[in-house]
Amino acid sequence: MAHPLTKAAALVTDNPRASKVNDRFAALPASAFVRLRALLDGRPAAMAAIDMTIGEPRHPFPPFVTDVLAENSADYGRYPPPGGSDDLRAAIADWLGWRYDLGARALDPDANVVVVNGTREALFNSCMALCPLEKGRKQPIVAIPNPFYQCYAAGAAAAGAEALFWNATAETGHLPDLAALSQETWDRIAVVFMCSPANPQGAAADRAYWSKLLELCRTHNAVLLADECYSELYYDAPPTGVLEAAGGDFTNLLVFNSLSKRSNLAGLRCGFIAGDPDLIARMWKLRSLGGAPVPLPVCAAGAAAYRDETHVIANRALYAEKFTHAEAKLGNRFGWRKPGGGMFLWLNSQIEWGVNGARAAQALWDLAGLRVLPGQYLARETESGNPGTDYIRIAMVHDMATTEDALLRLTSLDPSVFTKAR
Repeated sequence: MAHPLTKAAALVTDNPRASKVNDRFAALPASAFVRLRALLDGRPAAMAAIDMTIGEPRHPFPPFVTDVLAENSADYGRYPPPGGSDDLRAAIADWLGWRYDLGARALDPDANVVVVNGTREALFNSCMALCPLEKGRKQPIVAIPNPFYQCYAAGAAAAGAEALFWNATAETGHLPDLAALSQETWDRIAVVFMCSPANPQGAAADRAYWSKLLELCRTHNAVLLADECYSELYYDAPPTGVLEAAGGDFTNLLVFNSLSKRSNLAGLRCGFIAGDPDLIARMWKLRSLGGAPVPLPVCAAGAAAYRDETHVIANRALYAEKFTHAEAKLGNRFGWRKPGGGMFLWLNSQIEWGVNGARAAQALWDLAGLRVLPGQYLARETESGNPGTDYIRIAMVHDMATTEDALLRLTSLDPSVFTKAR
């Protein structure tokens, strides 16, 4: 029987009623995971499977969270406020001030912060809400780093904008080249998505990069949506946040983060948007009319998590141990270098084995029982090609023993299997 998501993807294009409904999303490809199932389903693996496709944290979450949820369980009977509890917004504002050395209460919890159900829906809704119908009497552009988190493209489609896929390659440090876009293009750009540390490459923008990007956005009146969900997973110095580069001026800027990666609380669905008070007011209004507010017990647990760094340090140490092991095991193979942050290995299978990521993913599944994502499924074709084609993404979310096993299988794959298959 077909997976429900596979069936849903087919309905978008095969349903004869499609012309009678909103077809704004018809051009979007199926999700990376639906495409992976189509690539691998029906192919038996030679070994016990290790699934390293999804960036879902497997480390323990802070134990006090369940206690806080239980202590506040009576509040499940109340409608929560659209912008989150006062206490959670205060905890977030304090944490941002501490994390990025902004000074005491540089962010007003009421004017600069709104609480959301994780950041995926917030990124999508922010693009839809803030992108104008026209810019300079032309269709607006939403600039998206390529490869990218798939909700960015969905947000652009929802806004009726043209999505511009802005290649981020090894040659550009796995971040988009800020000098690559013309003045004419910038004049049409209304929204810019940027992820740092990047998913999937792990590249982290420095202060100069953030400052230049902010300058470009403000000069051309574009909104910068800065996705910093991997900010607390790093291995040397903490990555620079865009709030540090903003210098206290949050104009045209919104920052997104959550407890999913920082605290291993992906299922809690607790995150925030922070930044420009005018844009925050717009998002607050949208959430009051059509948003799903975060339950008050979740707000209480979120506030406790943002006020505790002990569990964050312990979590980061677990990732650091795995990436240190990967560095020793991989060396300079696959064109890999330890990233500035994040939870993924972004490996060039073309360099190592002479095959693209999809062929590598098949071989790793068939011969080693490793389930990984082809990089091309995380990127879009452009005039200069698909920047993910030569790569595979591996999520380093398992315990150390499983990670060691997976890396051994990866590095032991005999390159001759590809030669024989040609």
